[in-house]
Amino acid sequence: MSNRDIQNTMAVFKREFLAYFNSPVFYVIVVIFLLAAMGFPFLFSRILESDDVNLTERFFVWHPWIYTVLAPAVGMRLWSEEHRLGTIELLLTMPVSPWHAILGKFFAAAAVWLAGLVLTFPIVWTVCYLGEPDMGPIISGYIASYLYALSCLSLTCAVSAITRSQVVCFISSVFVCLVIALIGDPGFTQLIVSSVPGWAEWLVHVVSYFSFMDHFYELTKGIFVTHDVLYFVSVIIVTLIFTHEVLRAKRA
Repeated sequence: MSNRDIQNTMAVFKREFLAYFNSPVFYVIVVIFLLAAMGFPFLFSRILESDDVNLTERFFVWHPWIYTVLAPAVGMRLWSEEHRLGTIELLLTMPVSPWHAILGKFFAAAAVWLAGLVLTFPIVWTVCYLGEPDMGPIISGYIASYLYALSCLSLTCAVSAITRSQVVCFISSVFVCLVIALIGDPGFTQLIVSSVPGWAEWLVHVVSYFSFMDHFYELTKGIFVTHDVLYFVSVIIVTLIFTHEVLRAKRA
């Protein structure tokens, strides 16, 4: 990537990142995320009432379900807003390639989630105050959480490139993220396995492998497994390539 490419990408990034701070929706989403991410461990996981300070089962376990709703809320405006305002044609005819725009917009939304995760530091401080937790699962849990958020975000980016309506994009993206989460949820997978013929069990397990959940839980155990990281990175790359192809077709 040349200096020119980096400059173009950064220009889009700055434009989009500042647009988030100029919108009240950004602050609402971040507040809801912080309330959910730090409230659920205290309200439902009873983190203060247990001697176990393992955040994997009391903090990170809620993140996939939170991202299923809030990641589409952040990403639904990426391209749908350009469609609605009629500025997508102007953006794509400027000396900015579709890749510059895609990466700039995606990195801006990714920075929003990075800021949200950083603001959850009080939960880590709390468990460190209550005991001596193993920092390995905490670090890998944050990495898994961020990769999960970016994967949901990239899926929303692809859906946003197709539709002109932010509402349609949001509903569609939530549905896709929910399905991908459910097919890897152990309880849901076991329910499906118990209701299908024996010969079809292997197919259920194969499908569940492509769920974000399976790879997410592996990473939160404190074992940095390369293939799980590569899975999330592959999902992000594939969905961004799909977004590029959609925008290129519209540009033509």
